[in-house]
Amino acid sequence: MAGPTSARISLRHPLSVPQSYSVRSSQGSQLVLRGANPLFCVKLSKARAVVAAAMEVSKASLGLANRQPSKDVLETWRNADAVCFDVDSTVCLDEGIDELADFCGAGQAVAEWTAKAMTGTVPFEEALSARISLIKPSLSQVEDCLEKRPPRISPGIADLIKKLKANNIEVFLVSGGFRQMIKPVAFELGIPTENIRANQLLFGTSGESAGFDPTEPTSRSGGKAVAVQQIRQV
Repeated sequence: MAGPTSARISLRHPLSVPQSYSVRSSQGSQLVLRGANPLFCVKLSKARAVVAAAMEVSKASLGLANRQPSKDVLETWRNADAVCFDVDSTVCLDEGIDELADFCGAGQAVAEWTAKAMTGTVPFEEALSARISLIKPSLSQVEDCLEKRPPRISPGIADLIKKLKANNIEVFLVSGGFRQMIKPVAFELGIPTENIRANQLLFGTSGESAGFDPTEPTSRSGGKAVAVQQIRQV
């Protein structure tokens, strides 16, 4: 069976691809495209043809002219049966857990742990546990946060997902964030809630914080890759 194909692409504008890039083939099964400012990453598994996409939206890049994607990139997306998007700083402009922390008055301390988790300074599960201990969000706080600070969808994402669905390509949201924060995003984009792979906040009988579900793959380091692998096997 053919190995996975991956592409790393520099974007000067969200959801667009510059024409200048180099291609390197590894063992005949991997395609790597590199640019000066890598903002977007896709992976195509020919076993089930799943594309996993992660993008950091640069505010400085939003005003630049759009460019047509290369033929290779278009083929990668068109041959996929499913696309898995990261959520924070990808589908959404913000980091959901940092937004919730700020709303609950623990923004700075939690942001420091988020930075550690993103740079790999500490295991993700340790950082996740520490952040939830600092925030201790109640159910009502989560609901109030979503009402007063609704997630901001990244420019172009809604159109991209609409086009993927029109081509019968299934869309998944895979995140180290929380389902409660991601469900409104999925609803707005027309993505079924069963296509969310993320962590689950737990609450007591009175709505008080009871931590998170440690059995979710995304609650651990490398969990997103595990979640995508599980999607491939469906």
